[in-house]
Amino acid sequence: MNLKDTFRYLGYGSSQADEQTLKLAEECWEELERTAVKRSCFREYPLSFPEDGRMDLGCFQVASRALFKNLEHCRAVVLFAATLGTGPDILIRKYSRLQMSRAVVMQAAAAAMLEDYCDRINEEIRENYEKQGYYLRPRFSPGYGDFPLDCQPALLAGLDAGKRIGITLTDSLLMAPSKSVTA
Repeated sequence: MNLKDTFRYLGYGSSQADEQTLKLAEECWEELERTAVKRSCFREYPLSFPEDGRMDLGCFQVASRALFKNLEHCRAVVLFAATLGTGPDILIRKYSRLQMSRAVVMQAAAAAMLEDYCDRINEEIRENYEKQGYYLRPRFSPGYGDFPLDCQPALLAGLDAGKRIGITLTDSLLMAPSKSVTA
């Protein structure tokens, strides 16, 4: 239960939450633990730099200065996706109609839960690659810096994430379930 990040997502900064809000956050985490179905997938692709500033990540090409800086001198890329499933979306919609304060805290708790899950899976991936003598660069998602969101369809297709873990995209490139991440 990561209450520190939950309150950070709620904008508390270094301030302390009152007892009522603390209890609400704990209840939200418990409810999320019962309903979230955590799933992830990843796949390695060869990485090349066919022209200055442009990268070929195996299943798509992109020009991004920020991603180039992150991946410069790498020979391969690991594409990654993770989700909490539809359970959190259902809870957030339900509480948006019944108790908005709970919906807001549920949203923050689900974001913290997803980040914790991604960190755990990325640590497992990192340990596996280090055993093979490789170094894993930091996770970098579409939408960071100048890495465009319009890479999402190709990234998800390259992972077969729809079939494997149930992540799809809306027409506006938002992921469904909403508590999902690609990198």
